[in-house]
Amino acid sequence: MSEQIGKVLRRKDDPAEPVMAPVAEKDKEVGGIAVDRLRSLIERIERLTEKKKSLQNDITAVFAEAKAAGFDVNIMRTIIKLRATDAATRDAWDYLLETYRKALDL
Repeated sequence: MSEQIGKVLRRKDDPAEPVMAPVAEKDKEVGGIAVDRLRSLIERIERLTEKKKSLQNDITAVFAEAKAAGFDVNIMRTIIKLRATDAATRDAWDYLLETYRKALDL
């Protein structure tokens, strides 16, 4: 029995050689990293990055359409940023902006 265990532990990826479950499980790790889990996470990130690129292209097209229709794209970006911000933060920004404008006589 101990000869078989030693043989299994010294295997060289010969498919005909028996592999004990703990050894096979450990082989899925490299340097303490679960290879399958790492690969899965990286592939998910890659898919999401591709979706993100596609969405960014769509957003760019909408901004181009808005510009062609005569809208100011920079103001639209500011409005989008403001809409994504809560009211208290917007009020604080408005207050600071007005304070800075007065300080600079604008």
